[in-house]
Amino acid sequence: MILAVAGTQAMGMAFPLVIAIVILLTILTLSYEQTIHAYPSGGGAYIVARDNLGEFPALVAGAALLTDYILTVSVSVSSGVAQIVSAYPALFDYRAMIAVVMVMFIMLINLRGVKESGVTFAVPTYFFLVMIFMTAGIGLFRLVTGTLGPVMNPPQFNVEVLHPITLFLILRAFSNGTTSLTGVEAISNGITAFNEPRSKNAGITLIWMAGILGSLLLAITYLAVHIGAVPSEEETVISQLTRTIYNGQGILYLATILGTTLILVMAANTAFADFPRLSALVANDGFLPRQLAFKGSRLVFSYGITSLSIIASLLIILFDASVSALVPLYAIGVFLSFTLSQSGMAHRWWKSGRLKAGEELVERGSTLHYDKGWWGKMFVNGLGAVATCVVMLIFAITKFTEGAWIVLLLTPILVSIFWAIHSHYRHVASKLSLENYGGPGPHTPRHRVIVPLSGIHRGSLEALRYARLLSDDVTAVHILVDPAEAEKLQRKWEKWGDGVRLVMLDSPYRQFIEPLLDYINELMTLRQPNEVITVVVPQFVSTTPWEKALHTNTASILREELLTTAGIVITDVPYIVSEKKEEE
Repeated sequence: MILAVAGTQAMGMAFPLVIAIVILLTILTLSYEQTIHAYPSGGGAYIVARDNLGEFPALVAGAALLTDYILTVSVSVSSGVAQIVSAYPALFDYRAMIAVVMVMFIMLINLRGVKESGVTFAVPTYFFLVMIFMTAGIGLFRLVTGTLGPVMNPPQFNVEVLHPITLFLILRAFSNGTTSLTGVEAISNGITAFNEPRSKNAGITLIWMAGILGSLLLAITYLAVHIGAVPSEEETVISQLTRTIYNGQGILYLATILGTTLILVMAANTAFADFPRLSALVANDGFLPRQLAFKGSRLVFSYGITSLSIIASLLIILFDASVSALVPLYAIGVFLSFTLSQSGMAHRWWKSGRLKAGEELVERGSTLHYDKGWWGKMFVNGLGAVATCVVMLIFAITKFTEGAWIVLLLTPILVSIFWAIHSHYRHVASKLSLENYGGPGPHTPRHRVIVPLSGIHRGSLEALRYARLLSDDVTAVHILVDPAEAEKLQRKWEKWGDGVRLVMLDSPYRQFIEPLLDYINELMTLRQPNEVITVVVPQFVSTTPWEKALHTNTASILREELLTTAGIVITDVPYIVSEKKEEE
């Protein structure tokens, strides 16, 4: 799409650019193959940077990766929907809605468990590989035999003024193409999902993935340039290539488009596997809310999966599922994490070279030993760091005005949020620490219990009975909003109050909470040292949501009002109100 603005003569540069991207892919594959064996328990950029570069670079890597996992879902699913729209143009206006439905479907599968999602996604993956390699093979055969003509009825690509072919234009096209490499780190992040021997199986998978990716990039680009495919939002290059190879939109065309759609949608599953794992790691280190580290009943990080789905869906809606609009936000964060990961690995091999034979260094993510080949390994990872850093800078410069500035701004904001969360957890830990703690204070000489009553009934008597178990100093408090009821309530209390002191507070404005709070605050000013005041509230518990809406949750209101007041305890005594129970 970038090259097209310079005219058809610039499209010939697509294949040399893809060769450069495949060379970069080879460097990354060799680099991450070393990472996989060095970190058998998972060696994503966050862990590698944390162990070798420090907390701040690790948080930068974490922020970049979390952002790009979200964008992986948005871009992958939007790309899949673009294939459907290519075959059925009438659906173009509904692409965002279709994409969101697909994200929700993937979320539900992942919430059922990783193993189940792996089995579910295996069949579409193999189906895609068979169809796309068969299509590319037939296309190359027809090209060699001279029977592959140009694309028929290509979509329109309107350019008012042709742009000159400049270095800046070439670099923009190159940076767009490097987005195809953004999944390379996923395997090093997800080593724990492999069977034993994990590192070996993960390394083999990485090499297979790189081989498939590289060969398809070369074959599809070469064929697309030859047939004169035109980049367009209305019809994808894959669709134009496939219908040209199969001479129309027959069964093989539809099968290939279906396979491509499925694999692009399933590609989002990479993020659904790795985003929750990474957010759990960061949460365990105290830089994200602890809830993200909790596993649900299916032993998956439910909060992480749900958060990813919601944010990705919002992006899809915001950008109307447009791949060309989302891509500029995409790769800069990934290449930032690539750079930090490879720099961390290069520093790791340097540390390895400083150890003596037989000596080991235990770090949080792995154990480091002396490696006699540390020079060569440091060179490979160092080369990977330099290459990805150059690509990151190219992307940041060439895509800055197209949306890269958002990621460049968002990353430091996220890091600041991480530090703020971490500071909060450290502050709470220091307040709860037993260091220099002399033990609890002396025995409380007095325990005063207050029981607010709206009326005399079974629920209030249950609360009163519980209050008398806590202390002999119990005071029942009734807010008098209807003077006519005062005498009736007094007679009931003489029969059921069991000698407990009753205080009736006037409320001329028919308020309930305010007079009660004033009374409690007055007691607080008169209380003895180390005296505890407990407010026991009768709480009606309904069995249906609509019944809950009919009752005032007094306990919750009091808890919110008095939560920051030292020496006050709010206890609610539930009384279950069930229509079924009453009938029985």
